[in-house]
Amino acid sequence: MKCVLFYHAFTSCWNNGNAHFLRGYARELHALGHEVIVFEPVDGWSRLNAICENGSQALQDIVRLFPGISIRRYDAALDFDEALDGADLVVVHEWNSPDVIRRIGSKRTRGAPFTLLFHDTHHRAVTAPDELARFDLDAFDGVLAFGEVLRQIYIQLGWGNRCYTWHEAADVAMYHPLPNVERTEDMVWIGNWGDGERSAELNEFLVEPVAELNVRASVYGVRYSDDALQTMRTAGIRYGGWLPAHWAPVAFAGARATVHVPRSPYVRSLPGIPTIRVFEALACGIPLVSAPWSDAERLFPDGAYLKAANGVEMKRALRAVFDDRELSSAMIETGLRTIRERHTCRHRAQQLVGIVDAIRGPDTSSPLLRYMGASA
Repeated sequence: MKCVLFYHAFTSCWNNGNAHFLRGYARELHALGHEVIVFEPVDGWSRLNAICENGSQALQDIVRLFPGISIRRYDAALDFDEALDGADLVVVHEWNSPDVIRRIGSKRTRGAPFTLLFHDTHHRAVTAPDELARFDLDAFDGVLAFGEVLRQIYIQLGWGNRCYTWHEAADVAMYHPLPNVERTEDMVWIGNWGDGERSAELNEFLVEPVAELNVRASVYGVRYSDDALQTMRTAGIRYGGWLPAHWAPVAFAGARATVHVPRSPYVRSLPGIPTIRVFEALACGIPLVSAPWSDAERLFPDGAYLKAANGVEMKRALRAVFDDRELSSAMIETGLRTIRERHTCRHRAQQLVGIVDAIRGPDTSSPLLRYMGASA
């Protein structure tokens, strides 16, 4: 197939947690023998912010790290007829502008033969449905929803069997253990502070346990306010700034544990959807302790990570990981096995090919294809 993918950003991961998976499944589509062309806007906010943070080299790295994938930047003058010429599959990610979504959809309406899919990796269908309503999806053949709960929302919106559960996953070509990296820290956390919507959770599950355990810790991310940075300094946590996603494996390899602190919209409104950091951490072989979230789809077996219901339990769990080598080793083994057997970008690329075949074939209602993201 000729696969044409429209992303808000492919070369940049600045405040763009989707970059890992979007890059990873593109890599695997290419490895499966498909032609892959990626379009990203030249003035996308993620890319421009990365450049402002002296990230030009990190952007250039992506071209080298993803050989065989054609990356094309475009502006308002893009000729969509030319861009989509000969395409068999077109995937449009939800961070694209409504105008881009409309213009691609109009090509399908006028008879373009490609299969057109909308990829939704956000909570706006629940938290901001008016934003989703700005997208003209009438011409789309289907929706790729990054969790079963989100698929059910699209079903209620009338998509029926044209919506598929398609979880994120780990790009194991890049995210894997690095045993030669020395572990110089006790804990690392990679994530953005954001707009303060999870300040209380970050204080309870990250800052306070680190301070009380008096361990060596670093955090990486963007959009940290002055108050947040002062909170880090007071707790003795080193702030490392923006960490390009493809550097994360080295950061994970240099620490003995990490934590997962999900954003509240996912906990409250979209149970069953982990963030990409869970996949990353387990793929890199670092013990993970998670703040509360509901693994409603049973993506991960018991033992893949530890759960902490509150800050006291987080501190206790981290201490157990630091002190119990057998526990730590068992968590690493279970996490790695789970990723490799069920949650790699190769699994998801193969599932995507199956979805396209199902849409084009006589039977478009296979529950196995729709739900394979939870069991692949």
